[in-house]
Amino acid sequence: MVCGGFSCSKNALAALNVLYFIVALILIGVAAYSQVVSIIVSLSLVGGVIASGVFLMLIAIIGYVGAVKHHQVLLFFYMVILFLLFLFQFSIACACLAVNADQRSYFANQAWTAASEKSLTAVQNKYDCCGYSDPIKYPHPSCAKLACCNNSTKPADPVCSKDFKPNETLTYNGICKPCESEMKEAIHTAFSSTGGVGLFFSFTEIIGVWITIRYRNQKDPRANPSSFL
Repeated sequence: MVCGGFSCSKNALAALNVLYFIVALILIGVAAYSQVVSIIVSLSLVGGVIASGVFLMLIAIIGYVGAVKHHQVLLFFYMVILFLLFLFQFSIACACLAVNADQRSYFANQAWTAASEKSLTAVQNKYDCCGYSDPIKYPHPSCAKLACCNNSTKPADPVCSKDFKPNETLTYNGICKPCESEMKEAIHTAFSSTGGVGLFFSFTEIIGVWITIRYRNQKDPRANPSSFL
């Protein structure tokens, strides 16, 4: 049975905005959880989903107030902004899903370069890895305290020294793996899970726009029958 009455539309829109608030928390939570560690926060696509989740939370509050009060101005701006948010979130989600392995590696490399030493140290400790791609050639936080440097029976790598400085002439024994190889699967999961959740929930926003259009064009039976609110 189609929900066509004023009260039904009002309750449906109010409930939908409660759902949007929960969806916003899910988007933020999934995207944040998908960050491999704090370094991945720098990835623009995943960060875009977090931003859309925060924005959706604010829009949900406006939509709920507009639905309860049948406020024409609030509902109009809510409807327009929600549609724009759908376009943004849909585009970001599709971009996350469309990113290939080389592009993911590029984004991660850029994030690594821009991240603080504290963040990079957290990555190395989490994955027991040293540096991003080539620990010998490129600078990175000290790897001296990593388990791979202290628990191996092989001769220690130069990178395990507290005084290590990047030098292409040094010999790398591979005791500590580069973080790039350790992070590949986690980065893939970050993009695919964030993109999938964002794409799924973006379509609910179109439903919200449709209900809002119908609700705005309905008369409040409690108001003066001759006035259209």
